[in-house]
Amino acid sequence: MSDQIREKMNAALENAKKVIFGQDELLDSILAALVCEGHLLIEGMPGLGKTLSVSAMSKLCDLTFRRIQFTPDLLPSDLIGTMIYSQKNEEFSTKFGPIFTQLLLADEINRSPAKVQAALLESMQEKQVTIGEKSHKLASPFVVLATQNPIEQEGTYPLPEAQMDRFMMKIFVDYPDFEAEKSILDLNKNPLNDLEPILDTKDLIEAQDHIDKMYVDDKIKDLIINIVQATRPSNKNFIKEFEGAILAGASPRAAIWLYRISKFEAFMAGRDFVSPDDLMKIIPSVMGHRIILSYEATIDKINGRDVALRIAQSVV
Repeated sequence: MSDQIREKMNAALENAKKVIFGQDELLDSILAALVCEGHLLIEGMPGLGKTLSVSAMSKLCDLTFRRIQFTPDLLPSDLIGTMIYSQKNEEFSTKFGPIFTQLLLADEINRSPAKVQAALLESMQEKQVTIGEKSHKLASPFVVLATQNPIEQEGTYPLPEAQMDRFMMKIFVDYPDFEAEKSILDLNKNPLNDLEPILDTKDLIEAQDHIDKMYVDDKIKDLIINIVQATRPSNKNFIKEFEGAILAGASPRAAIWLYRISKFEAFMAGRDFVSPDDLMKIIPSVMGHRIILSYEATIDKINGRDVALRIAQSVV
């Protein structure tokens, strides 16, 4: 049964890659987010297919999908909803916002001010939203796929550390290579029209069950914890070369997601156990945005993804 689900997941990826060229890592990460029910932060310059990739995967997985464009004048109520008073009925009713969906695309999340970004916190962590005095459960799976422009661009508001930590992974989208960019020229005007659903919610839940049962040796668990703890300056395994460069290391959420996503990687590879290679593959995306670098390190163009991988290699 697990082979059938794996085949359908691979078929969905193959179909997505027929309309999205040169962004294989992004598509793989979106599927991982949907199966593991984690949130994904996607950073890259405009026009690289970030929004199209999310739209394609939502259609292939047959999920309810909403997109909201984050702007400087956006209000929290535009995202989660609000209470509206009816003079006719003389009572308040709830108007639900676009966050009530299975897959939410938060486009250019760092274009909005902090109060709107903060409105996402409860929904991302607790899978519920409070409107007025009532809390409302969100659909399952509920996944936020947020895109952001590089923070050096004008008119952007960097996400606070607490919000960054709630994202399962952070993916950097780069320009496609020559062949991939050439293939884009032959795309139809509306490439998503060529896609048909391959997976559904039931398939995603079944994949979760298989992945949850994946065997993880105690040595792999020890390795995960040692890698995460080695990013913290107070830890005995902290690498001396990064003294002064790292203000704070990765949180326990990093260990949780390394554990879950490494099982997803092993499942997609057709194995029933997790190997160190599964772990090393996802280290930069899972831990890079969780390592808080000093101002001096940022000025020196030190990258959190490179630091995370270097630390992991030293532990292994």
